[in-house]
Amino acid sequence: MTTARKSRTRTQSRQRPSGPRMLYLVRHAIAAERGPEYPDDNLRPLTKAGIAKMRTAARGFADLDPEIDVVISSPLVRAKQTAKILLAELAPAPVHELLEELSPGHSPADLAEALGRYEKQRVIALVGHEPDLGTFAAFLIGAHKAIPFKKGGIACFEVSAFPPTRSSTLLWAATPKMLRGLC
Repeated sequence: MTTARKSRTRTQSRQRPSGPRMLYLVRHAIAAERGPEYPDDNLRPLTKAGIAKMRTAARGFADLDPEIDVVISSPLVRAKQTAKILLAELAPAPVHELLEELSPGHSPADLAEALGRYEKQRVIALVGHEPDLGTFAAFLIGAHKAIPFKKGGIACFEVSAFPPTRSSTLLWAATPKMLRGLC
């Protein structure tokens, strides 16, 4: 992590010039398998390997200096754990919030509408689940087919405002292996 990034304050980050806003979509890292050990899917945690791989991927992502204002995750355990890994690598550490609309089963329109409460933010990272994250990515660019995300993968969108509309632009998408290669 660079010294410049470590020394930047939240105030400096918010004084960026106006213009397009950025939205990062992050799929949670590798989690424990569904089954008798975790009968409640909401409580499935990340695996040790998932945590280790996500830490390295998050370091690579942080090297891109994304200047995130807020990390918003699904309230499910695996998404919250993934968000905390991201937060640990980003400096200054963004705010972390939970959003029910990132839980499985919510429509892209509902998620977009919920992001309206973040209208004053410039850069947001959402941590969620498949297939909903891929469906939301497709919604953002007006596509009819979901964009698949690998566990720990991240995509970057340019949006005109929050809530985002179907006229957003996909700038890049990276697998976790690509992100780990940035370190």
